[in-house]
Amino acid sequence: MITLRTIAEIRDHVAAARATGSNIGLVPTMGALHDGHLALMRAAREQCDEVVASLFVNPAQFDEASDLAAYPRDEARDAELAAGAGVDVLFAPSADAIYRPGFSTTVTVSGLTDRLEGAIRGPGHFAGVCTIVTKLFNIVAPDIAYFGAKDAQQVAVVRRMAADLDLPVRIEVVQTVREPDGLALSSRNVRLSLEERERAVALSEALLAAEAVARDGAADPAAAVRDAASRALAARDVEPEYLELVDADDFTVSEQPSGRVLLVLAARIGATRLIDNAALDLRPPAATG
Repeated sequence: MITLRTIAEIRDHVAAARATGSNIGLVPTMGALHDGHLALMRAAREQCDEVVASLFVNPAQFDEASDLAAYPRDEARDAELAAGAGVDVLFAPSADAIYRPGFSTTVTVSGLTDRLEGAIRGPGHFAGVCTIVTKLFNIVAPDIAYFGAKDAQQVAVVRRMAADLDLPVRIEVVQTVREPDGLALSSRNVRLSLEERERAVALSEALLAAEAVARDGAADPAAAVRDAASRALAARDVEPEYLELVDADDFTVSEQPSGRVLLVLAARIGATRLIDNAALDLRPPAATG
């Protein structure tokens, strides 16, 4: 694996790879790699001739300066893990290389960014995500880009952005990787104390409870799902910031959804904010008689 730091270097490298007929996979990351990131890289390795992973802590998507400052950074460790997962190129630019002096362009997606994560994290969050992802797509020009299912709203936003801008890239979503007790892997998990880590499993327990109720075919599946998830959270003294059933494509919230939906939730465990989701099929029981 090689590490490249400038836009010119990565473009030259990708051009040379394309000249040999290689297809390009991109895994955008902010570092602090864990098995969830490595699953994206392994998926790219299976499907692509040349795998590029970006390593860039994007200041534009942090709504709090303290959160940006606290974000873990260990390039040597991340590089070793990426190489082990089959990455060919680690693109690790500086902030100045990405946001040159005078930078004044922002990419925004209207509508589905104004709710849930967008409402809580502020209007700049998804604008920061869309801007850096657009830049990475333009710089690396991947055939396929890989994202994790845990960040479901981000996936929906990136898909809409790529479609609206006619970007020639396929968005591949890799299923959430979890700890043995069900907690979704996240770079933020390292901030949890032992007591907080025990409470944090409430998120995955809430999703499992909701999935079980959905399979049972309750007369009012949406209400049953919300009740089951809320009870699981309360059992570990976790108050959700949101717990909603949404359309997976546009993240519209419905009080009486049916068919295939996402149950999305977010909660603060101590000072650490976590998110998770599960796909559900809400179909009322078939009539008999």
